Amino acid sequence: MLYQRSSALFDEAYQYIPGGVNSPVRAFKSVGGVPVFMKSAQGAYLTDVDDNQYIDYINSWGPAILGHTHPEVLEALKKQAENGFSFGTPTELETEIAKLIVENVPNIDQIRMVSSGTEACMSAIRLARGFTGRNKFIKFEGCYHGHSDSFLIKAGSGAATFGNPNSPGVTPGTAKDTLTAKYNDIEQVEDLFRLNEGEIAAIIVEPVAGNMGCVLPENNFLQKLRALCDENGALLIFDEVMTGFRLAFGGAQEVYGVKADLVTFGKVIGGGLPVGAFAGRNEIMDHLAPKGAVYQAGTLSGNPLAMRAGLTTLEVIKNDESFYENLNKTTETLDFEIGKILNAKGIEHKINRKGTMMSVFFHTNSVSNFDDAANANHALFNNFFHQLLANGIYLPPSGFETWFISAAIQEKEISKTLEVIQKFEYA
Repeated sequence: MLYQRSSALFDEAYQYIPGGVNSPVRAFKSVGGVPVFMKSAQGAYLTDVDDNQYIDYINSWGPAILGHTHPEVLEALKKQAENGFSFGTPTELETEIAKLIVENVPNIDQIRMVSSGTEACMSAIRLARGFTGRNKFIKFEGCYHGHSDSFLIKAGSGAATFGNPNSPGVTPGTAKDTLTAKYNDIEQVEDLFRLNEGEIAAIIVEPVAGNMGCVLPENNFLQKLRALCDENGALLIFDEVMTGFRLAFGGAQEVYGVKADLVTFGKVIGGGLPVGAFAGRNEIMDHLAPKGAVYQAGTLSGNPLAMRAGLTTLEVIKNDESFYENLNKTTETLDFEIGKILNAKGIEHKINRKGTMMSVFFHTNSVSNFDDAANANHALFNNFFHQLLANGIYLPPSGFETWFISAAIQEKEISKTLEVIQKFEYA
């Protein structure tokens, strides 16, 4: 494929936008090469500025669960746009989508809309601190909860060590209240509670991790986190920005049967428009302004275009009783058939999958935490990525990212994908 226009646009963007992109992974820094600039999307396909077409396995990093420009969502957006883009006032639409979410997601009574997943997670931590009167919280290596200062922390040499910033601009004062453990390592979490008794406000976790590749909870990890929070008076926060309305209509709480105290959302609930949300029980959410003292506000929170796209997306899903069954079968087929091809080629790999999230790791062992993901053969993944890209398959441009499957991917797209992978050559 030729990328002449993309190359020229990237050179121009590099002059005016830091790194030439508005979100780092788009720069192809992990896989190498020049990022592809897209001009349109329809169903299962992206089209770039050089008129190359790709089967899309990113789907805007998760929101496009129905596929791109779904006709019902598109029509609803057109009608909403005619009524106004943003009012800065309450609208009935906000209550409609809030009611739909609250009535279908376990263990939440109220929900606050914001404009991004970062904002949702940042606000959830602030609310947890305000509710408990404690300052510290636990996060896990490889789990990404947005770019708020508190989350850009990595662990020290041991589980008991205070976190150190791994991004310039994050102060040591912020870092000291962030405690980090290894995903799926419940003993480290127990140690942190013991060494910080009475100081931990919350645990925040991706119930299925999606930012070190797709990594699943093992050995009742989530259930054990719930028990530790109960024992220590801390809140359990599920970051369901990725998993919410993707694993199931009730999200990971429904799938795993674990009650979270606070839940954050994004992606699917905006139908492809910028959105985030956080939700919880009345006793917690009542601490939020204007009813309570914990402050949070946003000019575009509950933006009517995002609310309309999100509400229509959720309604389309809910009205199709076989939606998740069919989508899960698609992902299961990809998992099985890709694995069969790579096995026949003698390529060591591990495919992690939960629902419609999956990742292909070129690894000899299982991948259950960030260290495992980091030890995969990323040079081989980069080769895999570029060979597929050159043949019209668009994967996430990093071995640390998750594939998101959409309902628009059907037998035709699966067959083409497998045909390309069958031709994959590696040195």
